[in-house]
Amino acid sequence: MNKRFDDVSSRLEEILANASISELINKKEDEKRKKKYLWLFAILGVIAVISCAAIAVYKYLTPDYFDDFDDDFDDDFDDDDFEDDLD
Repeated sequence: MNKRFDDVSSRLEEILANASISELINKKEDEKRKKKYLWLFAILGVIAVISCAAIAVYKYLTPDYFDDFDDDFDDDFDDDDFEDDLD
């Protein structure tokens, strides 16, 4: 009976050892996967920051032609001119 107990305990130890090894392997795979996602999000964040900065610089440096167009358009059609034409 003692030999039987030793066989069961040795098998149990083997199973636990295999389980701990598989847990370590799974942890390493999970860490690799997490690092991959971290790098992916970091790269996407850098691209987003650079594109926002480029848009801000572009809007700051481009002249605003619409204000000039609106001013010229308003000068041509003043209300005073229309009243004079109707009389």
